[in-house]
Order: sequence, then structure tokens, then C-alpha cells
Amino acid sequence: MARQCELLGLARSSYYYRPVGVNEEDLILMRLLDEQYTRTPFYGTRKMTAWLNQQGYGVERKRVRRLLNEMGLETIYPHPHLSQPGAVEQRFPYLLRHLPIEHANHVWSSDITYIRLSRGFVYLVAVIDWWSRYVLAWDLSITLDTHFCLEALERALRQATPDIFNTDQGVQFTSASYIQRLQTNHIRISWDGRGRALDNIFVERVERVRRCAFIPLVGEVQHH
Repeated sequence: MARQCELLGLARSSYYYRPVGVNEEDLILMRLLDEQYTRTPFYGTRKMTAWLNQQGYGVERKRVRRLLNEMGLETIYPHPHLSQPGAVEQRFPYLLRHLPIEHANHVWSSDITYIRLSRGFVYLVAVIDWWSRYVLAWDLSITLDTHFCLEALERALRQATPDIFNTDQGVQFTSASYIQRLQTNHIRISWDGRGRALDNIFVERVERVRRCAFIPLVGEVQHH
């Protein structure tokens, strides 16, 4: 076993490591926090902690902050440095301000959210066409890696090629492999402005509807 680990460049401690699952109490707290966040996304860790204490759960603010971070939930209010971008050499401007969307495949967008399960969470990435509001492709993952985002992009590109592709500045979308895949197809890249959740409003709306209804994305998003 030591020789096999050496050939693979893997530490033996990593081979023998077995991940510890989320404990039952944390899952209950995460479910409650998710439901309350849906109702009051402007609650910070202080108010969330006070609300949980009112429900009979004696938790500390530090624990609430950790659970919210694990779920990717962040209080919605204007403040600088909302999220940290990936380390990239080249940056792209936001191209959609005052841009009329005139036809299908004019602009696509992608974003990541999570789906709450009975015993944990999985992450969902969706690619949507801004003109038709059609979900072109989606994928699920238990980790926030770039691979599942690329898988969804590949499936969407088998159907058509957009003129512009818009995302936030998360590390998955600013990775070299993701940028290269778009540039290979001569797609213009657009990134949301820092701290501007409304720049990717159509995808954000799909994710919000999914979170409120607790249903997976399938098929077409209905027009308003």
C-alpha cells in the first residue's frame, strides 16, 4: 500500500482518511436557517442566532456563521467586497447594461446554487438563455469544483452558441479552463459587477424560485 501511494503521489494519511458526515443537529439547524433565509434574506448572523434561540435552539453566533458559510448564504445588503473573485490575469467587463436582448442565443447566463436534501446538500449549476428564459443545461455536484460547471456548459453548447455569456466572478467561472472553453467558440465574455446581484437577474430569479419551491430545475422556465 505504501508503494502504491508513492506511485500515485498520494500521502498514506489521505488514503486512509474517511470524511465525517454532518451531524444530525447541524442538519436541523441548516434546514431552519435556509427556511428563515428564504423569508428574511436581510438577516445577519446576529439576528439569525437570536431567531434560533427563540425557537429553542441554544446556539452561538460563531456556529451560525459557520453553517451559513457552508450553505453559501450571505446577508443581502449593500457592502464592499461582497465576494472574492478567482485569481485571473485577464478580467472582462459587464456587457449587458442597457443592451436590448433581441433573439435566442443572444445572451446566456450561468450561476450556482444549492439544493437542500433530507441529509445534506448538493450544488446545482444552470445555464439559461436570457431571451427565452429556457434552461439549456444543468448539472449537480456534491462539491463546488469547476468540472460540473464545465459539464453543464458543454451540454448547452451542443445545442447552440451564444453571442455573449454572462456569469458572476466566482472561481468556477473565472477559471482558465472555463474562459478558454468560451473563447474557443468566439463567445464574448461578460462578468457581473462586483457586489451587483441584479446583473445576473434572470438566473438569480430561477434560483430563487427553485429555493422557495424546493424543486429541481427541469425543462423550460415559464415566461412572465
